[in-house]
Amino acid sequence: MEWKTDWGLRARMGLTMVLLLALYAVFLGVLAYSNIGLVGTVGIMALFMGGQFFFSDKLALRSMGAHEVSEQEYPELHATIGRLAQQADLPKPTVAVSDTRTPNAFATGRSPSNATVCVTTGIMNTLDREELEGVLAHELSHVKNRDVMVMTIATFLSTLAFMIVRWGWLFSGDSDEGGAPVMVAVLVSMVVGVVSFLLVRVLSRYREFAADRGGAVITGKPAALASALMKIDGRMDKVPSDDMRNQADMNAFFIIPVSAGALGKLLSTHPSTENRIERLRDMERDLETA
Repeated sequence: MEWKTDWGLRARMGLTMVLLLALYAVFLGVLAYSNIGLVGTVGIMALFMGGQFFFSDKLALRSMGAHEVSEQEYPELHATIGRLAQQADLPKPTVAVSDTRTPNAFATGRSPSNATVCVTTGIMNTLDREELEGVLAHELSHVKNRDVMVMTIATFLSTLAFMIVRWGWLFSGDSDEGGAPVMVAVLVSMVVGVVSFLLVRVLSRYREFAADRGGAVITGKPAALASALMKIDGRMDKVPSDDMRNQADMNAFFIIPVSAGALGKLLSTHPSTENRIERLRDMERDLETA
């Protein structure tokens, strides 16, 4: 199988960013009209954007209790990631392990040159060699598509909008003269936050399909990744509820999110496991008939 540029992914990323930029323009215009002030808002945006962009990888690893591991500690894991990275034409990422029973994996880092691939002890104990290779290749596909960088930028508007909502409610009653403009900013913030949230969710679900395809291309074994997804999804119901709550904020990074329920599926960062497996099986059938 040959790695091909996913123009569908690029188009969706491009469209999402254009729409988010348009929302930014409207958002900043309203903030300039309010008493919050344009200069102060832009400064706050730059500060939070820079922090999220440069430190999101460290925060993600810390939130999972993950730590970098050496080749001496996990020689087979290092060898597998190094070989798959070479097949994907990527520099070998940093390797990290999280000591948790939740069977999952994620990639983080703003570029291929400073990426980290993290796996949990739960996933290493759950999957066989080929299945784990499929998952690792999926994460390397995220690195190759620069998904972490794109999603970090895309989610920033939603974060900022809800932050302004909280501030607006606090300051709306400070003065009769300034209350009305600030309330307008609050209402626009709410709309912008909801719209951007939904746009990012659509983009996030498609990037998972693209990473599945990329992972299958890297290994040449779509069925192995499909099998891994089935195993991980089946184990999620057995994860302790405390672990589920503690790790819910990492759903956007995981290969399969830990949350469940009808509302969770509707607003999920990931498409359904069933749809992902069906697409991988279609790829496997194409390989068999090629």
